[in-house]
Amino acid sequence: MTDDTGLFEHALLDTPRRDHGYCVDDVARALVIVLRQPAPSLGVTRLAVTYLDFTLAAVQPDGMVHNRMSVDGTWSDEPGVGDWWGRALWGLGIAATTAPTHSMRQRALDGFRVAAQQRSPDLMSLVFASLGACEVLTHDPSEQAARNVLVDLLTFVGPIDLDATWPWPEERLRYGNGHVVEALLAAGTCLQQPDVERQALGMLEFLLAQETNGDHLSPTPVGGRSQDEPKPAFDQQPIEVAALADACTRAFELTQDERWLAAVERCWAWFVDANDVAVSMYDHATGAGYDGLHATGHNLNQGAESTIAAISTAQRARGLGLLK
Repeated sequence: MTDDTGLFEHALLDTPRRDHGYCVDDVARALVIVLRQPAPSLGVTRLAVTYLDFTLAAVQPDGMVHNRMSVDGTWSDEPGVGDWWGRALWGLGIAATTAPTHSMRQRALDGFRVAAQQRSPDLMSLVFASLGACEVLTHDPSEQAARNVLVDLLTFVGPIDLDATWPWPEERLRYGNGHVVEALLAAGTCLQQPDVERQALGMLEFLLAQETNGDHLSPTPVGGRSQDEPKPAFDQQPIEVAALADACTRAFELTQDERWLAAVERCWAWFVDANDVAVSMYDHATGAGYDGLHATGHNLNQGAESTIAAISTAQRARGLGLLK
């Protein structure tokens, strides 16, 4: 592996712009990434300000969140509590604790509290929100809005029988599955519930087994995966690998078990070429990520979501000393 810090930072400066407009789904994720970037350039720091402003503008007084803005600067959708709501809370939670200025941190916390008034009926939306809530609660254990989000996540998921043949809270794996585990690990730690941490680690073992094919990752495809479906399956998405890298990083930080370190290394290797088709999943000239892995090779599109996923996974690998 090689350290492509400059390459990925260059890609970051072009993300998450889209020809048809902008999405909170992408901007909030990019906010997380820029705030996680070690020794950021002035350009990346400026992006953090822009992304925070955009995310805050999407939050409505009742806690609902817009997702799509057209190129003319007007919102083109009705506010709601889909994945973008959860990701907005995730980004705001990170910003509330790690943004470079006190003013940014306070504005992010205020926005978090407003959006946290709402709840989504969807597991993944609540998972994303919980990742932000854990950051807030870790910084301030008295922050009730964040605590309530985590409690609601644990209620939603409930106990998982790790001895079952399918120890997962849904009948199919969907997308970003690693974030389910990561959020449960975070909630268990923040709420001081070691049983939840143990449950989450067992779920991560199951997920990693489901998403491994021989000596390399074979992520859940875009259509999901249920029990006993064949591997490999396509179209594989970079966001799934990035989510798994996040989960394994948190598991390693919690346990210091080197198998999770090895799993993060395998996640980055998937982007390099250690995947079911043995092709690179990021553009070595620009640092941008390819949108999907097909049986015939990679999708040549290089969208914001996939570029963010590549950058995020590289950050995780670099932070653990796996990029040299």
